[in-house]
Amino acid sequence: MPAWTWSYDGYHPDGERLREALCALGNGYFVTRGAATEVLPGPAHYPGTYAAGCYNRLTSTVAGRRVENEDLVNLPNWLPLRYRMRPAGAAPGPWLSPDDPQLAEHRQTLDLRHGTLTHWSVYEDGAGRRLSVGQCRLVHMGDPHLAALRTSFTAAGWAGEVEVAAGIDGDVRNAGVARYRELADRHLTGWETGSEGTDTVWLRCRTVDSDIRIAMAARTRASGTDAGETAAGETVSGDAAPPGIGAPRTDLTGRRAFQTFVLPVEPGSTVVVDKTVALYTSRDLAISNPLRAAADAVRRAPDFPRLLASHQRAWAHLWQQSKLDVPGDSGRILRLHLFHVLQTLSPHTAELDVGVPARGLHGEAYRGHVFWDELFVLPFLDLHFPEVSRALLGYRYRRLPAACRAAAAAGLAGAMYPWQSGADGREETQEFHLNPRSGRWLPDHSRLQHHVGSAVAYNVWRYCQASGDTTFLHTKGAEMLLQIARFWAAGAVWDPDLGRYRIRGVVGPDEYHDGYPDAAEPGLDDNAYTNVTAAWVLMRALELCHGLPEVRRQQLFERIQLAQDEQERWDELAHRLHVPFHQGVISQFAGYADLAELDWDGYRGRYGDIRRLDRILEAEGDTVNRYQASKQADVLMLGYLFAPAELAAVFRQLGYTVDDDVWRATVDYYLHRTSHGSTLSAVVHAWVLARARRADAWRYCEEALAGDVADVQGGTTAEGIHLGAMAGTLDFVQRGMTGLEAREHTLWLDPAPLPQFSKFRVRLRYGSHWDVDLRIRAGRVRIAVPESDPAPVRVWLGGRSYTIAPDTTRWLDLPRA
Repeated sequence: MPAWTWSYDGYHPDGERLREALCALGNGYFVTRGAATEVLPGPAHYPGTYAAGCYNRLTSTVAGRRVENEDLVNLPNWLPLRYRMRPAGAAPGPWLSPDDPQLAEHRQTLDLRHGTLTHWSVYEDGAGRRLSVGQCRLVHMGDPHLAALRTSFTAAGWAGEVEVAAGIDGDVRNAGVARYRELADRHLTGWETGSEGTDTVWLRCRTVDSDIRIAMAARTRASGTDAGETAAGETVSGDAAPPGIGAPRTDLTGRRAFQTFVLPVEPGSTVVVDKTVALYTSRDLAISNPLRAAADAVRRAPDFPRLLASHQRAWAHLWQQSKLDVPGDSGRILRLHLFHVLQTLSPHTAELDVGVPARGLHGEAYRGHVFWDELFVLPFLDLHFPEVSRALLGYRYRRLPAACRAAAAAGLAGAMYPWQSGADGREETQEFHLNPRSGRWLPDHSRLQHHVGSAVAYNVWRYCQASGDTTFLHTKGAEMLLQIARFWAAGAVWDPDLGRYRIRGVVGPDEYHDGYPDAAEPGLDDNAYTNVTAAWVLMRALELCHGLPEVRRQQLFERIQLAQDEQERWDELAHRLHVPFHQGVISQFAGYADLAELDWDGYRGRYGDIRRLDRILEAEGDTVNRYQASKQADVLMLGYLFAPAELAAVFRQLGYTVDDDVWRATVDYYLHRTSHGSTLSAVVHAWVLARARRADAWRYCEEALAGDVADVQGGTTAEGIHLGAMAGTLDFVQRGMTGLEAREHTLWLDPAPLPQFSKFRVRLRYGSHWDVDLRIRAGRVRIAVPESDPAPVRVWLGGRSYTIAPDTTRWLDLPRA
């Protein structure tokens, strides 16, 4: 299969929803799933369009309680374009779709290089009449409000007409996730439809609670062989549309706006229908009215060939700015991952008030919420699109007041960021979740994952190191980081028996363990990941306090009323937070060693796939809280965040020794007690094992690469791609294999390439340097700095410092292992 395309041959209803997620198209402003234009929502298909940050809140009755949930809204469906054959002298045939028994051939191809999705189908009726249908789709990467379809129809063995109905369907709901089916799902109201001229229809509506006004306009034009190219790319010729194409019939109902064309066809002739759509909402800047903006946009939009050309240019610029070349099948999957990261978080995102949606804008899983997945996404963006990273951190800054209010409501100082975020920064984590295996609704305590605050602080610090953006660090970044440090200091309690501070009542990244067996209250004590990252935040906060310019320090301290004794407490906590150990390894939390061992082989023998061990045990009337079993990397996440030397230094400051032997023993211990119920787990394990047990790393790297492509979680990808895991695989190559760190105005390299990744290339945007080229080849690293860059690049490798001037290329030998 070509390196830049992702193709599917044949039609397979059971796999269509997965394909629709993987073939989604977007531009950072909105994403549309790759459903065929002819299909309706149902078990096999789910058309969906989602705009970044477009949320709405509804109330449902769950387990006898009324609960609120905020969801990313499924917007009106702009895709519909249905068609049927009307042979001369015969009755019209049925409306055709891939589900129709007349389908004879079918193929769809996602073109990653150019950002297009092509469908090609052939239908044959009982009389041998064939209709070939080719379609090319784009969601414009240059103009974030535009999308377009070109559909070509070619008749074989018959003459007559093709009837085409195209328009906008506003009668949609959020029904893409089966386990949410008991929740309220009608997020739109106030529909209106209309038309302008003979070729444009429009629809507007608004969200029920958030009152976001949404407008779509669709311009549809039919032509003959003068269109230039068919959707499949074949050149056609001709000077005029075939005779008989008249004005379309416009049909407007309360929630739908359609136009119907009757197109004459002859054997071997091709007719083309072009549909151009604009989407605006009341959240957009520099508009007075979403409907007027949408109508004006489609009126001004160029024809399809010119739209396609400008769209392809925009994609070419993105690929140049985010170049990552890895040979073979791994490189092809990485390119697909990068494609979906860029469709969710493009340079257009820098203009929006949005965060990192854990499932992209590709479906309704997790309700489109923002978790901690930016921890896996921003490190990649920092070195390619730092302006996007800054905007995503701006989303967190604008919700800092809400985080401070949440901390105050809990009786604490500082900022308590929510585990799940949406529109306004309040906690959006559901109070109950459904176990589809048992059918029971269960209390959800994942909001106790307060380590999300440390993830925000970590991303602030790493972004500023990579970009050199001291302005952000000294202003918004400093305010966030200090308020997060304040929260950890407020929540820590002194234990005189241990002679240390403890953080109680939390849930760690593992997520399976949300309390002690038979305990009346949820939460765990001294989760190692939480405590170590809290200590790291406190250290960075103190470093920042000392490094701020005097005027800024005084202004900030006055603004947040930070007293000197608070800094003294931070320093004490940064040296005396408790981290539990047992059997010579770091304990996941206090009391972890007292839990029972699980019969892993027995459960695998009974159930096969035990990734969601928590659901299996609950359905049996048991609980994972009783066992030493983790959903995903928890303690080992520390090895993902921190290079070995930095991790050892954090523990040393806390008064513990974690050398290579202790860390390897810890890795081995949890490796055998993790079910990998999250796609993020394989990424972290590959990263950690590449340093601790290289021979075992490739297994997890392969799983991380296949996570969405092969849907290893069993049906979850169809509900939305896993953005953090996709970005994590990119960063695994970019930083994990190179040991790349950007700090102290230097690129620090400590390469540890796997045999399967012994040859690759990345281009980086580092500080003021826009195109630093880094290549790994057979025990050597090549670094090239373009001529246009203003200053030399400093590199630290193998204990030596190098200076690489602009317009210079250096080959450096990698240190021997």
